[in-house]
Amino acid sequence: MTGPALLVLEDGRLFRGERYGAVGQTLGEAVFCTAMTGYQETLTDPSYHGQIVVATAPQIGNTGWNDEDDESARIQVAGYVVRDPSRTASSWRSRRSLADALEGQGIVGLAGIDTRAVVRHLRERGAMKAGVFSGDSLAPDAELVDRVRSGPSMLGADLFGAVSTPREYVVPADGETRFRVAALDVGIKSNTPRMFAARGVETHVLPAHTPVERIEELAPDGFFLANGPGDPATAEVPVALTRQVLERRIPLFGICFGNQILARTLGRGTYKLRYGHRGVNIPVIEHATGTVSITAQNHGFAVEGEAGERFGTPFGPAQITHTCPNDGCVEGLALLDAPAFSVQYHPEAAAGPHDAADLFDRFVDLMENGKGR
Repeated sequence: MTGPALLVLEDGRLFRGERYGAVGQTLGEAVFCTAMTGYQETLTDPSYHGQIVVATAPQIGNTGWNDEDDESARIQVAGYVVRDPSRTASSWRSRRSLADALEGQGIVGLAGIDTRAVVRHLRERGAMKAGVFSGDSLAPDAELVDRVRSGPSMLGADLFGAVSTPREYVVPADGETRFRVAALDVGIKSNTPRMFAARGVETHVLPAHTPVERIEELAPDGFFLANGPGDPATAEVPVALTRQVLERRIPLFGICFGNQILARTLGRGTYKLRYGHRGVNIPVIEHATGTVSITAQNHGFAVEGEAGERFGTPFGPAQITHTCPNDGCVEGLALLDAPAFSVQYHPEAAAGPHDAADLFDRFVDLMENGKGR
């Protein structure tokens, strides 16, 4: 796992380290994640698709890589940057090292750099295009910077189709089936259907371009908008489907990208954050109760609005229900006269925190109240 490697940012800043993972080149958006644990879930989360993730925790890889905790079928990040990779994996569940998992799936990474300096740079300058390059014969620095600058931008990126399931599949309920949910896969995590299953919900996971006729055939008790990657301004097809679902008054719950899809369906704009919210330690205020939850998040875009704001929509009045006290960012919204709500954070978070897991119970209550509509 030795050999030179380089993190190159589009503004010309370079960080030299050692290869970690596969040899080669990768391009993406450089972002940082403040989580101190759960790196396997982070790396396999579809909402990180197309991003080069910089870990702020100094040592990564301590517990290796197991066969149970993946949030999707593969590692989704474009690249991974760490300071001090663990020399050994210490967990009875581990089946291979993190380095072996990265190399086996062709993920180009970098280790041995001052990740604090990278994070400070990204906080000051914002998330930006980047590349990780490794190998014995690297091109001149100026050429690598040019490659990065010519790479794709996250603004306007249409990525949800790249992580959506190609065909419908079903995750059964644990025990008796109480409800059936149609889940639009624009980047769903594996733990979401498990959270539904534990509550007696059968989940039909649907491709991102599913027509409303299929929703009608399923006759679901609820409709779920998953998390996912990219710019929500590109999600015209999911927005159109969401509009049709709301017209049929099917109870609706959205998470992360799903929150942005619902917001755009209701006429709200979205915008790109300077450096986003990524980690497992981000506070959120629910304004109706004053409750503060510590949440897991990964989003580089946000919904326009302010705490407690009410606004009109084609489906009746709506309200901004949650915000982040760190920066005032919108973290949730709901229709007031229709069964639909969403949050920007991840109540299904694995490896945690679990402060907001009760949102799944609230969705179950909506479906219970909507029975026989």
